[in-house]
Amino acid sequence: MKLLIISDIHGSSYYANKILEINEKEKPDKIILLGDLYYHGPRNKLTKDYAPMEVANILNSLKDKILAVKGNCDAEVDQMISEFKLENNLELKVNDLNVFFTHGHRYNIDKLPKKEIDMLIYGHIHTGFIKEKDGIIVANAGSISLPKNDTKNSYLVLDEKQLILKDVEGNIIDKKNI
Repeated sequence: MKLLIISDIHGSSYYANKILEINEKEKPDKIILLGDLYYHGPRNKLTKDYAPMEVANILNSLKDKILAVKGNCDAEVDQMISEFKLENNLELKVNDLNVFFTHGHRYNIDKLPKKEIDMLIYGHIHTGFIKEKDGIIVANAGSISLPKNDTKNSYLVLDEKQLILKDVEGNIIDKKNI
C-alpha cells in the first residue's frame, strides 16, 4: 500500500492543485489529510490563492482516496463542505505497522499517544521531519502551503519499504527505511 500524506493546506487553491499533480505523479492508494484544510488560521498569513471553496472542490474530486483528520483550524462547517469524513485521529495497519495519524495539536513527538504504535505521523507545526523516539518512528508532513522554520513546502509518502519526506517538486528531503 502506498500513502500520500499531506497537511496544513490552509485554503490555498494553488497548493490544492499541486495535490492533484502530486497524486498523478505518486499514484498513491490513499491520500491521508492531516487537517487544517480550508481556514488559514488567525496566526497565519493568507495562503497563495486563498480560496477555501475551490480547495473543497479539488479535495472532493479525490474523495474516494481520502482519509482525513480534523485540525485545530477545522470547524463543523468544514465537514459540511467536505464529501469525506474528518476524524479526530486515524489508526491504520500499514505494512504490518501500527500507524497513528493525527493533526498534532494533541499528540506529537513530545506527547505520544498511549497506544501500541510503531509510527506517529502528524502535521500542525508546518515543519517536516522524520525522527525516532522511544522506538517509534515519528514524522511530520510539514505544510504543503505554509512551511515554517526555513523548511520547504512538503508532504510524506509511505510505502512498503520507506517513509519519504519530499518537497512539492518531488525532491527527497529525508527518508527512513522501514
